[in-house]
Amino acid sequence: MNHPARLAAAVLTATMVVLGTACGSEGGDSPSDPIKSAAGGDGKTSASPSLSASHDGVKRPEIKLSKDFQAHFESWTNSDPKLQAILNGGREELRSKYAAIIEADPESKAVAFYNSDATQATARKWIRQFTDDSDSIIGKVRVFDPQVHLSDTGSGVLFYCVDERQASTKNRKTEKVVKTPDKPDSLIQYRLRLDKSSEGVWKTTSLTTVPGACS
Repeated sequence: MNHPARLAAAVLTATMVVLGTACGSEGGDSPSDPIKSAAGGDGKTSASPSLSASHDGVKRPEIKLSKDFQAHFESWTNSDPKLQAILNGGREELRSKYAAIIEADPESKAVAFYNSDATQATARKWIRQFTDDSDSIIGKVRVFDPQVHLSDTGSGVLFYCVDERQASTKNRKTEKVVKTPDKPDSLIQYRLRLDKSSEGVWKTTSLTTVPGACS
C-alpha cells in the first residue's frame, strides 16, 4: 500500500489530540543512486543518541539526521539568551522527531528529553505512523520565520514555519518514494508553548500545527 507524505507534526491541545498530515502524491523510485533507509544499510544515522554536555552544563542527547534528510533552520538566532534557549529547545524537539523516524525508533530518548508528558505520547504516535509502515523520510525541509517571546506566566511561546515541499517518504522495504505535494498546505506553521524544567531544559508542553498558515 502506498501512503502520502506525512511530515506535519502532531497537533496537541490541552484536552484533545489531532494528527496533522500533509497529503502526498505518489512518486516513483529514484532512477539512479537510490537512497537506502537507515535500516537498510546506506544513509545511516548514528546509533541511539548519546548524552553530551552543552554550554549551560545540561547533558543533552546528541541528535543526528541522515545524510539523505536535511532540516535547514533559517534566522534561528536571538540576541536575548533566554529567547535563544527557547529557540534551541524548539529546534531540537523537531529534530528529535525527524531523527526518530529515520532511525525507526518511536521510543527515542531524545523525543522524551524535549517533550513534556503532555506532548510526548502524541509525538510518539506521529512517529509510529511512519515506523509502523516501514517508512523513513528523505529530502529536506526549510524551517523559517521563527517568532519567540516569553508569556506573562514565564512560558516560552514559539511560532515557526516549515516548508515540506522538497521532502518525501521512502519505504524501507520497497524503496517506494511518496513526494510531498507542491501546494500551500505543505507550508505549515508550528505553534509551541515551552516550559523550563527543573533540569534547565525548555520542553514543549503544547504544540499545534496549522497547514497553509505560512506563505
